[in-house]
Amino acid sequence: MTIVPPAPGEPRRPEGPRDPGDAWVIADSGERYWGRFGAAGLLVVDAERGVLLQHRVAWSHFGGTWGLPGGALHEGESAIVGALREAQEEAGVPDGAVRPRLTSVLDLDIWSYTTVVADVQVPFDPVISDPESVALEWVPIDEVDARPLHPGFGSAWPVLRSLLAVRPALVVDAANVVGSVPDGWWKDRAGAAGRLRSELAGVSVPAEAFGTGGTRWFPQVALVVEGQARALEDAADGIDVVRAAGSGDDTIVAEASRRVTAGEAVLVITSDRELRARAEAIGARVQSVGWLRGLLAD
Repeated sequence: MTIVPPAPGEPRRPEGPRDPGDAWVIADSGERYWGRFGAAGLLVVDAERGVLLQHRVAWSHFGGTWGLPGGALHEGESAIVGALREAQEEAGVPDGAVRPRLTSVLDLDIWSYTTVVADVQVPFDPVISDPESVALEWVPIDEVDARPLHPGFGSAWPVLRSLLAVRPALVVDAANVVGSVPDGWWKDRAGAAGRLRSELAGVSVPAEAFGTGGTRWFPQVALVVEGQARALEDAADGIDVVRAAGSGDDTIVAEASRRVTAGEAVLVITSDRELRARAEAIGARVQSVGWLRGLLAD
């Protein structure tokens, strides 16, 4: 493997200084990959308009094809941050307009590419904001295959398309999770539930926990609270607080059942054996409180 900067005639960013990540990684076989620290792209999904595709300028790698806004990661930059940054630079994706749903990683040892699938939260029109795009279009999902696709995106598209139908959801037994750590939660149950909610905001879950492809999911979270914890206030953090009017277990099963019926891939978090059996009986998957604690600690 060797690392080389862009050759003359292969400009990456004609304006401004070049980032150290803007370099080719060349495998021993001669194949080359853009991004010294790997690369990432953003697959933006709009429920009404389809997916956002970029028609690549002729001088770029595989110019003339259609692919995702994206590019080389900066040193130490996460794939999600990098994909969003590149999508802002190349397609004018506004801050806060999308919510990550899934990451899918192609890892070649010497180089990796992460596709970040994100759902539109605030509709926007893309803007060609740098020289790398000939056009930016919302393309209906059924019409993507009709475009001349970038080879990498074309290879990944069948799997990515299948994953667009998956809607993951995490249903959390708050009382069971909070009660697993003797940190004084019994003195302020609503406060303890609030701390758990803060930890769950933006949580990512390994894809195998949902039994799906991809690498990690960013699921919708339903936090089921009961008793004094029902005093937990709502917050604009994307987490659904479900207040049990009676039995917490019955409410968890009802919430999980509602989501399973709606076609969501549901993962229930509890260490209660009876509740586990009830959740599995309605088609939900189950992971223990310890599993979730380990995930949040990573």
